[in-house]
Amino acid sequence: MAHRRTDSASATRELLQKLGDLTGRILDQIKFQQARVELAAALQRQVLAAELPVLPYLRAAGRYTPARVGLDIGGDWYDGFVMPDGSVGFAIGDVQGHDVEAAALMGQVRTCLRAVATATTDPAEVLGRTNDLLVSMATELFVTCSFLRFDPATGELCDARAGHVPAVWATTDGRCEVVLNDGGLPLGIHAGEHYPSSRRKLTEAGAFVLLTDGVVEGPEYPIEDGMKKVAELVGEACCTDPDELAAEVIKVADLTGHNDDAAVLVLRYGKLGERSGSGGDPG
Repeated sequence: MAHRRTDSASATRELLQKLGDLTGRILDQIKFQQARVELAAALQRQVLAAELPVLPYLRAAGRYTPARVGLDIGGDWYDGFVMPDGSVGFAIGDVQGHDVEAAALMGQVRTCLRAVATATTDPAEVLGRTNDLLVSMATELFVTCSFLRFDPATGELCDARAGHVPAVWATTDGRCEVVLNDGGLPLGIHAGEHYPSSRRKLTEAGAFVLLTDGVVEGPEYPIEDGMKKVAELVGEACCTDPDELAAEVIKVADLTGHNDDAAVLVLRYGKLGERSGSGGDPG
C-alpha cells in the first residue's frame, strides 16, 4: 500500500508540474498578445492623431470608430499631407480585417502612400506604385483606398480609388451626388493594376466626403441605403463646420449595426475662385 501511495504522489507531482508549465506558456502567450495589441493600438492612435493640413480655402476633418466586435483596433485610416509640388494629398483606406495584422499593415500602407507621393503626386500613379509595393511584400491582406490631390493654385481636385467606397460631393448651390467614377482593384492583389482618375474644379462652396464601408453597410443594412443617408446629410449640411459634418456622418454607422471599423474624412472648401479675398475659413 505504501508503494502505491508513493506512486500516486509521484504522479500528482508530475501532473502539477505539467499544469504549471502549461499555465506558464499560456501566460507568456497572453503577455505577448497584449504587447502586440498595445503596439498596434499605439500605431493606430499615432496615425489617426496626425494633424490634417489647413489651407485658406479648404479645411479637413476626420472621424474614426472601431468595430463593435473583436479588438478596438483595425485597419481603417485617413490621412492628409502637403506634397513636394505644393499640392495636398488626402487618403482614406480600409485594410481587410480588424485585428493586429490589419492595424500593422495600415501603418505600412500609409507610409507607402506618403513615400510614393514624394516622387509623383498624380493619384492614379500614387495608387499604382503603392499597389506594386504591397504586391512585392506578399501580404495576405488586401487594402481598399481612395487618394486625392488638391491643387490650391488652381482649385482642382483629382481623385482615384482602389476598390473603395465612392465619395459624396455636395455644393451650396444644391448639387449633391455619389461620385461613381471608375476605380481599380484593391491594393495588394495584382501588380501593374491601372487606376483611373477624375478631375473637377471646386468653384462653388461645398464639401467632398470620403468614408469607409463600415459607415454605410451592416449585416442587415444595404450599402445603397447607407450611401443615400450620407448623401442626404452632406447635401443638407455641406456648408457647416467640417468637424460637425464629420461627426454627423460617422453616426450613420450606428444605424447599420456595423461589424467593421468606420472612418470619415470631410474636405470643406469655399469659393476658391475668389482669390482677391483675405483668405480665412471657407465661407
